Amino acid sequence: MTVLLLAVLAVALAWPVPVLLGRARWVRRAPATAMVLWQAVALAGGLCLVGTPLMWGLSPFGDSVADAAPAFLAALGDGSWISRLNHDPWIPARIAAVTVAVLLFGHLVLTLAVTAVRTVAQRRRHRQLVELLADSSAGSPTRVLPHDVPLAYCLPGLTGSLTVLSRGLLDQLSERQVAAVVAHERAHLRQRHDVLRLVFEAWQRAVAWLPTTATAQGAVAGLTEMLADDAALAAHDREDLVRAIALTGEATVPGDAQNQHVGPRDAPVPVTLRLYRLLSPVDPLPLPARLMIVAGSLCLAVLPLTVLLLS
Repeated sequence: MTVLLLAVLAVALAWPVPVLLGRARWVRRAPATAMVLWQAVALAGGLCLVGTPLMWGLSPFGDSVADAAPAFLAALGDGSWISRLNHDPWIPARIAAVTVAVLLFGHLVLTLAVTAVRTVAQRRRHRQLVELLADSSAGSPTRVLPHDVPLAYCLPGLTGSLTVLSRGLLDQLSERQVAAVVAHERAHLRQRHDVLRLVFEAWQRAVAWLPTTATAQGAVAGLTEMLADDAALAAHDREDLVRAIALTGEATVPGDAQNQHVGPRDAPVPVTLRLYRLLSPVDPLPLPARLMIVAGSLCLAVLPLTVLLLS
């Protein structure tokens, strides 16, 4: 029953749930809540993907991973698994399933680590180029590139982050519009959207054969833009932000800051969707609904671990 529950949950989180969530209209009313739900879906989906073959392989050795894993390793070590063949001819397949689960878990962790290291290295190189070309007189966390095309993006860093603007942006936008753009970009840095995007990029790289990982990556990228827009609107006029987005949204950002913010594989966020949300504002999702979604997300995130460790 435990294995069946994990398998059903894995299938649901791998296909219908991401598709339905990616099409949901309520997310524009509560992007932070939707972000929590996406993280829960990804975490629970990964745990179920690893846990299903793991639990099936360990099931003859105990009722939970904590109990079964030591017995499984002992059976492999002393060769007693051979005697179990008389009672369970699936033992070789179960050993293979456990091996697949361990390798898959290692693949997910290694992909995350490699993606993080590569991203940090790319940002470091990009920052060196920006420092070489840009004017830093606009302020210590801001750099101005001598570029006629209006550009604005943030460049996260381990030792300090930068907001990069172009001379074209400063020339073509009013002071208030520039301030709205800077507030948007610094919201990305303050809320560490680069980390969220990196995790979902690694998830997409690790299981690229699953089409919904690209859906998740694109949805999370869009949510980070909504969150940054909302942060900018808290202190700046909506019209200023809309005009700034309309002017800078389609500009091409050089190097690994492409798509304005994090890395070379960020899912592009259509500017039209951002403008539509800003020009046609809707009431926020009611607090009780948001609390219910967050509570459900937390339950979803801990469910696979509970099943694996306590069943």
